[in-house]
This record gives sequence, C-alpha cells and structure tokens, in this order.
Amino acid sequence: MSAIGDDLRRVVRGPVVAAGEDGFDAARRAWNLAVEQRVSAVVEVADTEDAAAVVRYAGRAGLAVSTRATGHTPTAAADGTVLVTTGAMNGVEIDPEARLARVQAGARWGDVVTESARHGLVGAVGSSPVVGVTGYTLGGGVGWFARSHGQAANLVRALDVVTGDGNRVRVNADSEPELFWALRGGGGDYALVTALEFELFDAGALFGGRVLWPAERAEAVMAAFREATAEAAEGLSIWLTLIQFPPFPTVPEFLRGQSMVAVDVLAQGDVTGPLRRFDEIPGAVLDTRRGLDPTGIGGICMEPEDPSPARVRGELLTEFTTAVGDSLLATAARNGSVYPLALVQVRHLGGALTRPPADAGVAGGISEPYLLSLLGPAPSPQHAAAVLERRAEIATELSIYTSGRKPFTYLDSGDTPADAFAPATLDRLRDIKRRNDPQEIFRSNFPVAEPLTELDRAVLDAPA
Repeated sequence: MSAIGDDLRRVVRGPVVAAGEDGFDAARRAWNLAVEQRVSAVVEVADTEDAAAVVRYAGRAGLAVSTRATGHTPTAAADGTVLVTTGAMNGVEIDPEARLARVQAGARWGDVVTESARHGLVGAVGSSPVVGVTGYTLGGGVGWFARSHGQAANLVRALDVVTGDGNRVRVNADSEPELFWALRGGGGDYALVTALEFELFDAGALFGGRVLWPAERAEAVMAAFREATAEAAEGLSIWLTLIQFPPFPTVPEFLRGQSMVAVDVLAQGDVTGPLRRFDEIPGAVLDTRRGLDPTGIGGICMEPEDPSPARVRGELLTEFTTAVGDSLLATAARNGSVYPLALVQVRHLGGALTRPPADAGVAGGISEPYLLSLLGPAPSPQHAAAVLERRAEIATELSIYTSGRKPFTYLDSGDTPADAFAPATLDRLRDIKRRNDPQEIFRSNFPVAEPLTELDRAVLDAPA
C-alpha cells in the first residue's frame, strides 16, 4: 500500500489503486494504448461526491487531477496526476418532451444512442459507439450530424462540475457564462465535469453504410466524392477513406492486408441523390448501405471497439480539388497502399458548421469545407516513428490546401491548444483557467496554461 493510496481510500468510496500496487498498470491504461500515462494513482469515482472528495484532497496535497472516461486521446500531460476514471458514472436519462439528454461523465455514445432511439431521437454522435460522450463533446465534437446540427459542444445546455475548491456547481449560460463558454469546445482544463445536458433532435428516416472498392478505384472514387459533396444537402454526410486493412483475425478474411478505398455515408431523409455517382463505379466488394435506425450509426465505419495503440492527426482542408486528390494519392497511397498509416480519411463539412449559433461555445463554427484525418497503428516505437514521418510528409505536401488550424478533438500527443485556437481565443481560455482554477488542480490532456512555476506555487501557498 502507498501513502497516497491510503489517503484517497479514506475519502472516497470507489476503488483506488496507487503506483506500485497490484492492478495499477491495468487501471491506468487508456483505450489508446500508444500513450503510457505515468499517474500517481487511479480513482474510479462512484459518484459526484467521490469526485468532489478527490478534488479537495488534491488541493490539500498539492496534486493535480486528470480525468478519463474511455481514454481515446490520452497524453503525457497526465503524468504525476491523480487520474479520476468515470466509467462507473454512466447513467443516461432522456427527456423526450424537452428533447434533452442528461448523461453522467462516464457515459459512452452507444449508451446515449440506444436510449434516445427509443423515443425517435438522436444526438450529435460521432463515428464510434465506444467513445466517451464527455471528452468528445468538451472538445467540440464533429460527427455524423455536424453538417445539419453543428458541433456537439454547441448543443450543450448545462454541465454539472466540481470546481477547484471542491464545490459542486451547475454551469449554464446564466449561472457561469464564461466557464460555460470555455467548457463547450475548450476541453476539460477548468473543472471536473460530472454530467452534461444537451439537445437531441428527431432521427427521422436514416439511410447509411459503407461502400468498399479495391485501391485501384481510388481516383474514380475521389472524383465522385468531389462531385457528390459539391451538391450534397445538409442532411447528407459523406466521408472518403483510403484504408490499409491490418492482417488481424478481427478483420474479415477477404480484407486482411488489403488496400481499399471506402465511402461512408449517412443521409437524413430523401437527400441521397448525389450518391448515384458512387453507384456508377464498378468493382465494389462491399456495400452495407441500407435504411438505419440510430443504433446502426456506430457500425457504419466498421471501427475497432477494443483498445489499440494509434497516432492520429487532423487537418482542416480549404478545398478538395483534383489537385488535392492527386496529391493525396501520390503522397499517402504510395504503390496503392497508405502503410504505415491505416486510414487517410476526408470528411465533408460545411452546412450548419459554418453557421454557429449566437450562444456558441469556444468550439464555434468551422469554415473549412473538409477535414483530413490520418491514423496509424503504433504498437512499437518503431511503428510510431514511421507513422509520424508519413503524417508529416502528407501534411507538408498538402500545406497549401490546409488552414493551419486543427479541431481540438483531433489533437495528438505533442500538440497544444495553440494548434486549435487563435491567440485571442487562447488568451481568453487562459484567463478563465486562472480565475476558475488558480492552483491548477485540473490538468486536461491538452492544458491551456503552462505549468505553475515554483514561485507561483509559493505565492499561492503563502498565508493570506
């Protein structure tokens, strides 16, 4: 047993595992296994009171607190912290009359979609049902309904948080407008979020799925993608992906090790006309498109649901012309393969993303019409190095077509909030951080402030 572990066990009801204790390595492991977080202890909080108790303890002990629901985007920023895991706080309540969901901090999107679908409703879900709602939403959230309803963060109506002094506070536009603004797209660096309330909307008639071709069809698929997105209504989302399937048992045998090109689609209502362009491309080896209810959305992209090591990079494209497509094929898909990357994806944006509401949070809107995502498996330092090198090559090649800004939820280890926010926005976030968390008790994966100096801490700890 450790001293910090013993101290924490005295103040919380949930399980505590400290460094050096049995089970510690498993407890601190994130969903993305590429990052090893060297935290001092892990607390699986049982409820909001546990969360508040951890924060109060950290304040007395001069420690920082980090949080994790699923751990899809971990970073080394959590090193040395007390890691609060919220998996046990996974409640979901749906108010069908008000069209609101209230979810606890550990809920996953699959939980929310299942419950809201019972009422014919859906939220601003991403591509995977196993991603945590809170982290995704605090970072902005650009998913399947972004073109019709904007970023998930802008649909949040209230948050329950624990502040740096250990108090439980309800945050909304009236009670804490500055904190409300920061938490909706600026990450979790300002308070410990224990619950969210956000808007739902009618699911309506949905049509979606994946079409898959061999890699040699990539040029034709890119041309069709460019034309289809130019005329797509806001209720139609189309994503294009160059894929290198790994030779894993979880991959269908006929796809293992194969280089392919995919188009993933989700349509709300009768807006599928532009998809005819893909029907004209021969040689598809898979077509899963069909009528869907919301619970089928998470299976469109066929993403893995088990923990794995990966590195991700996001860039916002200012256009997707023939030149951009040719550049991607030349740089990303050498000899028909994107290896060492597994995915090179382009998501069509636009629509409601370009019209943020007047009360939008820091996530605001996105004016760029496309999002480029690069993902590579990183099971070893050698693999990670190869992925980072290829990512950098692609980013350099496409630099004249990118805006230089990254969506917050697409930041990776080594990135900072300065990669996502304009200087004035980052200054405002840092001011909110200083006023709400002067001791810097909270440390998100991408902290907005530089760590306190020893002099800073001495001033804070000095008697009043």
